[in-house]
Amino acid sequence: MAKENNILEITPVLPSSDIKRDVQWHKEKTGYEWIGGDDMYCVLRRENSFIHLQWHADTAEDPLLGGSVIKIFVKDIEPIFEELVAKGGVNNDLLRRNTDWGTHEFGMYDPNNNSIFFVQDV
Repeated sequence: MAKENNILEITPVLPSSDIKRDVQWHKEKTGYEWIGGDDMYCVLRRENSFIHLQWHADTAEDPLLGGSVIKIFVKDIEPIFEELVAKGGVNNDLLRRNTDWGTHEFGMYDPNNNSIFFVQDV
């Protein structure tokens, strides 16, 4: 069973066909400011909440619209990973440690093809 008080936040990852345009729109319309990223993926922040934007080509192989993505940030990824492996939700080889962007993480799809990632900042 996963530790209580392990989940820190849930962050939506929204599809974008133009990251620069959408960053400017969020700055003007929602008050979210760019804090990092590039023209393929970026993070916006307002106070203690975040929106991530991810570029999509809007092709059959990489549709702009379709399943959504959420990232659930946790203090310690191990207990949640072990719990979901035991439940058959994920394979035990999916945990990616020490990614180039400074996380441990794994993901899964729900029945509607929404991506659910669990992420621990390291």
